[in-house]
Amino acid sequence: MEAKKASSLRRFFAIRGMSAAMISFAALIVIYIGFGIMNPVMFSGDNIMNLLRAMSKYLLIGIGQSYILITGNIDLSLGAVVGMSAMMAGTLMTHGVNPVVACLITLVACLLVGVINGFLVGQLKLPPFIATLGTMFAARGVAYMVNGNRNTDAISSGIGKEAADTFQNIFYYGKTFGIYNTFLIAMVIFAAFFFLLSRTRTGRHIYAVGSNVDAAKLSGVSVFGTTTKTYLVSAFCAFVTGLILCAQAGMGNMEAGNTYEMYAVAASVIGGVSPLGGTGLLLGTLGGAAVWQTLENGLNMVHAPVGIQRLAIGIIVVFAVMIDVVFRSGAGKKAVKK
Repeated sequence: MEAKKASSLRRFFAIRGMSAAMISFAALIVIYIGFGIMNPVMFSGDNIMNLLRAMSKYLLIGIGQSYILITGNIDLSLGAVVGMSAMMAGTLMTHGVNPVVACLITLVACLLVGVINGFLVGQLKLPPFIATLGTMFAARGVAYMVNGNRNTDAISSGIGKEAADTFQNIFYYGKTFGIYNTFLIAMVIFAAFFFLLSRTRTGRHIYAVGSNVDAAKLSGVSVFGTTTKTYLVSAFCAFVTGLILCAQAGMGNMEAGNTYEMYAVAASVIGGVSPLGGTGLLLGTLGGAAVWQTLENGLNMVHAPVGIQRLAIGIIVVFAVMIDVVFRSGAGKKAVKK
């Protein structure tokens, strides 16, 4: 019996990226308890609910960036697409467009950025850093232009208070069974993309491209198609995050999502998704997003300066990448010895 348990445990941790994911959850527990001891308010029900709601946006953008990182690429346009989503949806609603229609139009625009990124990186073979840097500026430019280089008015001014309240309750302020809808939406999206990555052919192709592009081609994997799919996932997650920020503020803000592409990388890497490609689990991204938000929440609770918050999180990100590089080099040496 004990041997079977040990064997099952070994198989569990042998899953690609599982060890790193479990480390992120262990770190989450330590960080949460540590800050809770310093300020017991951390353990309050209200704080936990607010923490989960705030974590949701990091989880969503982390999902999008994780898909990209696993293929060995990066998406610098993610934060700008968040801003474009918030501004487009907000502007359309202030002009009286039905919220459902406004969201659909915004979704199409965001997915178009994903298609462009996929074409530039997957088909034209541009370096992802340069390609998505260009689309980052383009998407942010659209965010500025849609409402004449100014933030929108309150969305209630266009669609009315009742419709605006409904929109805001769905994406930010409302609760279902005592849990914020924001968190529930994020978890539904997490479950869908977790299944796609871990249980489908598309998921296997994503890992194959990130592990070895040439081998993936020889195996019949469409690198262009797979790359485009990952950028579409990123664009979709940015779209939803933009709606959340729009609902939170009750208006569109041109700077919404600013630097979120870096937050997304942090959530992914802290959770064990390798920036070198081919390795990582969305379960780890969930842990990474929770670690990020708990750190932010805890440091605010102990009144740490913003500079200290950024420094602490920056050190953690660099440390996480360093561990990944060390483990990979160790694995490489073992393979050579064999």
